[in-house]
Amino acid sequence: MKNSGSAAKVPSVPLPAAASADAQVLDALPAAPRQAAISTEALHALFAEGGALSRGIPDYRVRLQQLEMADSVAQAIHDCGVLVCEAGTGTGKTLAYLVPALLSGGKVIVSTGTKTLQDQLYRRDLPTVCKAINAPVTIALLKGRANYVCQYHLKRNISEALLFAREDVGHLQAIARFARVTRSGDCSEATEVPESSSAWSFATSTRESCLGQQCPDHEKCFVMAARRDALAAEVVVVNHHLFFADVMLKDEGMAELLPACNTVILDEAHQLPQTATLFFGESLSTGQLVELARDARVAMAQAARDMPDLPAFADRLERAGRELRLSLPRPPARYSNANLRQEKNFTDAVDDLAAALEAFAGALGRVAERDEGLARCANRALEACASLERWRDTEAHNLVQWAESYSQSLALNASPLSIAEFFRKQIDGRPRAWILTSATLAVGGNFAHYLEAMGLEQARTACWDSPFDYPSQALLYVPRALPEPGGAEHTRAVVDAALPLIRAARGSAFLLFTTLRAMRLARDLLARDLEREGLAYPLLAQGEGSRSELLERFRRLGNAVLVASASFWEGVDVRGDALRLVVIDKLPFAPPDDPVMEERLASIARAGRNAFMTYQLPHAAIALKQGAGRLIRDEHDRGVLVICDPRLIGKSYGRKLVAALPPMRLIRDANEAADFLGRT
Repeated sequence: MKNSGSAAKVPSVPLPAAASADAQVLDALPAAPRQAAISTEALHALFAEGGALSRGIPDYRVRLQQLEMADSVAQAIHDCGVLVCEAGTGTGKTLAYLVPALLSGGKVIVSTGTKTLQDQLYRRDLPTVCKAINAPVTIALLKGRANYVCQYHLKRNISEALLFAREDVGHLQAIARFARVTRSGDCSEATEVPESSSAWSFATSTRESCLGQQCPDHEKCFVMAARRDALAAEVVVVNHHLFFADVMLKDEGMAELLPACNTVILDEAHQLPQTATLFFGESLSTGQLVELARDARVAMAQAARDMPDLPAFADRLERAGRELRLSLPRPPARYSNANLRQEKNFTDAVDDLAAALEAFAGALGRVAERDEGLARCANRALEACASLERWRDTEAHNLVQWAESYSQSLALNASPLSIAEFFRKQIDGRPRAWILTSATLAVGGNFAHYLEAMGLEQARTACWDSPFDYPSQALLYVPRALPEPGGAEHTRAVVDAALPLIRAARGSAFLLFTTLRAMRLARDLLARDLEREGLAYPLLAQGEGSRSELLERFRRLGNAVLVASASFWEGVDVRGDALRLVVIDKLPFAPPDDPVMEERLASIARAGRNAFMTYQLPHAAIALKQGAGRLIRDEHDRGVLVICDPRLIGKSYGRKLVAALPPMRLIRDANEAADFLGRT
């Protein structure tokens, strides 16, 4: 959940003088200079057989694709250029971008898709590479503020323990013990408290609730310490959410989270359009309002005890939030603006929420001067009022207004149709090198879909295929006589097709589904089938633990079957015999009830273009490549990829999707697939 922001030094050299945390000072710095050219001969010597990398990294292998990518990255850094590159599984893209970046001598930000990958870069990859090539640089890991204990909110909430559940009180006390001994304040190091505990929301802060320099604990703030470390370090590892949060804060003229740098490397870059859409839009959830009401009650109990009527305003706000959630009673679901306007219960509930929020803000405003906590809650209430009013403005341009309901909350969202203009603005700012890389960016070597989405039509592009021998290591099996996807009978057919292959592989399987509903049905069907067939393979399912816990169990068991949905389609690395079979239920086209996707497709059609061929198909191809990429993770892996969608064979566009996958031999015979698994 949460990680340290402390700087590490590899190998030991004097730490640079701490830089100022003031964003205006950073913005006043001169533009990043063109980096010194890295000698091609010196770079090749590091990657060569017997070179520094082979001596310092176990199991290192020379790969032509990796060396070519390193050359391209070095050139882009020297030119302060933009490079968009796809490097197939096994290319070793991490080394290919880290080595030239470390040799460049400039300040580097590396952003990746998840906190797990951040940890891997910071704790394993960067120290290993720095030691191997003798690069004496300081490195830091930086996460969002919610990943660090906030001592002010922790103390404040513990003092009002009667407001919370008994379990939360116990967890808060454990967090308090941790806060007294930790250097970093990294919540993930507090092993006594589960990652899922709701107590974390009482022990951390948000941008809205942070008191900033007015905080009495400002001098010992873990977040500020992490940022100081990041400003002092030469290489900073972040994730995409933090990266775009910083971009938005700078656009709003607020404090800059990330330091000025010479090179930005965006790994797992296929995630950027979706992540950027979240941050370049706006969202207001009933969960945020419940949290605001809770924080206000704590502040009232401490600074406004003489006004017993105040908590009633918080109660009214919570009730209005719950009523809004209940006005759309079909979770989880997404609603377009047009559909929402036809739901009278919903529109009435929005009106009631607006009135409750306005009254709440007014009540807080009357006592805000008494206490910094009350003042902060009053400001948050005013911001929520403004956000709700903007959402109700049906004339908002270039934004898609929609809502999403969950089991306990509802979010009102406004998302941009395109993030290209926003991202292009970042590229055109202070000169620096930009490296965007992933194993899945292009469709058949064509980057047009991705470049248009990111506003990078003029970027340099490059594509390197995986060095793995897919024709001999893997098969692509498409079962015959499958029903059309979408119904329960299709999920039943997927399980029927998978069962004999699970038997042949002796477990060791991922079954990946495009919807949670299909995943849950498949899990139940498979449990009954395995019991009926007397197959004692451990059955794991998404939701029975965190992703990291499930993966650790899957690897340790060696013969498990994992049924999962979207979160296991990418960023999952299981090597060896533990995973020899990957089953995908259907082609991953975006769901038709996605209001943002619906409006984007309509916009493309209005421009006279084919929305399916120019947007939906490339989008599905990249997602399918991600799912398929779970199967072969090194040169010794062997296995079968099963895609249970008749459209892959029966539709003309299916050939484009097959061509986008690694070059596996396509078969239709179940016995041939089972024999291949039996031989592995």
